[in-house]
Amino acid sequence: MATYAIGDVQGCYDQLLRLLEHAGYDERRDVLWFVGDLVNRGPQSLATVRFVKGLGERAVTLLGNHDLALMVVAEGIQRSHASDTFGDLLAAPDREELLAWLRGRKMMHAEGRYAMVHAGLLPQWSIAQALELAREAEQALRGPGYREFLRAMYGNEPARWRDDLAGYDRLRVIVNAMTRMRLATVDGTMEFSHKLGLARLPAGYMPWYDVPGRASRDTAILFGHWAALGLVLREDVVGLDTGCVWGRSLSALRLDDRRLLQCDCRELEGTASED
Repeated sequence: MATYAIGDVQGCYDQLLRLLEHAGYDERRDVLWFVGDLVNRGPQSLATVRFVKGLGERAVTLLGNHDLALMVVAEGIQRSHASDTFGDLLAAPDREELLAWLRGRKMMHAEGRYAMVHAGLLPQWSIAQALELAREAEQALRGPGYREFLRAMYGNEPARWRDDLAGYDRLRVIVNAMTRMRLATVDGTMEFSHKLGLARLPAGYMPWYDVPGRASRDTAILFGHWAALGLVLREDVVGLDTGCVWGRSLSALRLDDRRLLQCDCRELEGTASED
């Protein structure tokens, strides 16, 4: 059995299948970890979600910011952006089943020597604390009041964690860190406007994983979300969003031996657009 961690698919279904074929993936025994953002910007969100859902227990799937955006649009809380490409899923006869399955996915996963999150972890959070906080957000999404949570989910404040946060403020910080964050200050204040790589960082901010004294530094963390950053292969962090939807590559890391596998996505160059 092998376990493969896969970067942001974003509806690039054909490329995902090509990557799995290249990896020698065996659906009878291998396990796939998806770092989040199954949908949007790419051409085949519906096929991607149906495929991953069909894997059942052979897949661990996290929620990313684009997956949450799909839910908000599906509930009529916000309108779809011109650059959104999950209309095929919204028009599908099994949309409610697929959306309910997606709402049941994790915010974070940890197993063995690895932890996985879509965007990042605040420097104050240990792996154990972060897992507990992830469960809080998951319960809000799975519970009967999930629509109210989705309505209150968006916003950039509070910008940093406090243990005494409660209600939607508390949940918003958890979701923002785990699905949106790229940069943070030494005290854990988040910044959400920077979408470039490591050039021209705002003063006082650094990649969340480079904050000194980060409490989760003893566990290897797999993450996505940051296409402009590209591939990161370090002992303590692995960044797997290599921009397939932008025409670069879709990446997977075989966790058993840290072998990197990639699929060329050049045929998608120029097909996706920023908001």
